[in-house]
Amino acid sequence: MIRFIIIIALFFAMLALSPLLIDEKGYILIAMGETIIELTVLSATILFILFAITAFIIFKLLRGGFNISFKAWSTVAFANRRRGIANFNKGLAAYMLEDYQNAEQLFSKSAEPAKRQQSAYLLAASASAQQGLDSNTNHYLTLLEQESAKQANPDLVSVLVKIKLLMNQKNTEAYKKARILIDENYKQIGHDARLLALEIDLCLIEKRFDTAVNLLTPARKEKSISGEVIQTWEDKAYYGAFNDIIIQQNQENLQAYWKGLNRKIKQHDTVLFAYCQVLAEQNMTEALINLITPILKKQPTVRFLKHLRNLPIKQTEDLIAIAQKKLHNDRHNAQWLSFLGHLALMNKQWSMAEKAFRSLVNLDANQQAKQYDKKDLEALATALTEEGQHQAANEVWLKFNAL
Repeated sequence: MIRFIIIIALFFAMLALSPLLIDEKGYILIAMGETIIELTVLSATILFILFAITAFIIFKLLRGGFNISFKAWSTVAFANRRRGIANFNKGLAAYMLEDYQNAEQLFSKSAEPAKRQQSAYLLAASASAQQGLDSNTNHYLTLLEQESAKQANPDLVSVLVKIKLLMNQKNTEAYKKARILIDENYKQIGHDARLLALEIDLCLIEKRFDTAVNLLTPARKEKSISGEVIQTWEDKAYYGAFNDIIIQQNQENLQAYWKGLNRKIKQHDTVLFAYCQVLAEQNMTEALINLITPILKKQPTVRFLKHLRNLPIKQTEDLIAIAQKKLHNDRHNAQWLSFLGHLALMNKQWSMAEKAFRSLVNLDANQQAKQYDKKDLEALATALTEEGQHQAANEVWLKFNAL
């Protein structure tokens, strides 16, 4: 626009100066071969200005036409991609609203047009997994694998999601595929806590308990893995490892394995509980009593006492004596009353069990919080039934149901 104004200004300036140029016309002679063109300075200037104005107008018209054509072409050419992106965004909204069927369709439809194949196929696989459609999930995972094959370095996050989706299918074939993926990326286990966690979970499913136990060492160092998760893994891994030794070897090897464990590992409640559980199940009563007696004589945790009441201990006389001694010093101790009652029940001493649980239940009158739980009421009802006190047992069962 500024250039156009300048040209107009020059044009009018020439018109203003033209009278001066008429007096001093001057001539311009142009010779090309036999052709000779003769112009005055004034006429040549006017022709030049008119040519400049015409060229400027033509340039503006052509430029505007090209812009309009490009915008029209862009609108047509990228319309499909814009629809794909819109469908992808709608799929995200449907997924967040737990409309997994609609989300799966939208992600599948938008993968190619939106140029977001990996994200769309991953989300479509997840949406179909939420619906329990394993065949659809495997189809999307296959498409995802084809996309990953095009890349020199596949995204580890995509691999993690594929492994998790396969493991969630909970069938042998899916576990095998998950194992292949983990083995292909095994070098990453030491560098990515998420892959390490999936490896431990899969080892537990495959009953490779020794491998899971070994992997717990680096897992404990990962800050991103919570203590509760570690305890769950320890419980399953060590319980499985202890049982494998019993099945494949013998009791002596089990005890030797326990003695060879790191002292700090032995102090972990989950590891200790798992070992006690196996000893009780294998009727290794002497080894069990020798293990837990020193702990009971000191100051065992409430959790430890509650765990022991669930074990099938055959000979409880020595343990009963320890519990009675503890209660002699503190007869209103709820944890020891509960422990004594369960030990007496295991030893079929119904009267002792009844008295212990009655004392425990009566503590509730003086305490704001209940000192017993459903396990204690169930044991009390069992003891009363064995003694023939059916009405009293029914009253306990009513209290059990109300708790």
